[in-house]
Amino acid sequence: GETLRMLIDKIRDDLKIAMKAKDSARVDVLRFLLSEVKNVGINEKRELDDGVVTQVLQKLSKQRKDGAEQFKAAGRNDLVEKEMLELVILESYLPRQMSDADLEAQVRAMAAEVGAASKKDMGKVMKVAIERLKGAADGKRIQAAVMKVLP
Repeated sequence: GETLRMLIDKIRDDLKIAMKAKDSARVDVLRFLLSEVKNVGINEKRELDDGVVTQVLQKLSKQRKDGAEQFKAAGRNDLVEKEMLELVILESYLPRQMSDADLEAQVRAMAAEVGAASKKDMGKVMKVAIERLKGAADGKRIQAAVMKVLP
């Protein structure tokens, strides 16, 4: 089987492949991603592990989604396409997103675990959920699930 490699190594290898293939969109996105990861590592004095890479991927993905929405509102479809292309490249390195049904089931279990009885206990559930579901669902989706689960 394949030995577990660090996400950053895969991204570096993919960057080399994209450079050889003259895939400029992918080269630009991966170069930017790697420089952002390096900056986080330096600024936060952290080792460049998968956690840092995933954190940066999520941040950049969110920026691309927001950017695409803003360009769409401005009628700049050319820029919407660029943002969406970059988003697809970035998201290919993120863990699979959990389905809504799975997310809800997990949140329901966590709510029971922390003894959450109503929306007043939302913070308790959110804290546990965000910690455990990092990468599998974003904060907005987790919050929606918690709202749905708590009476």
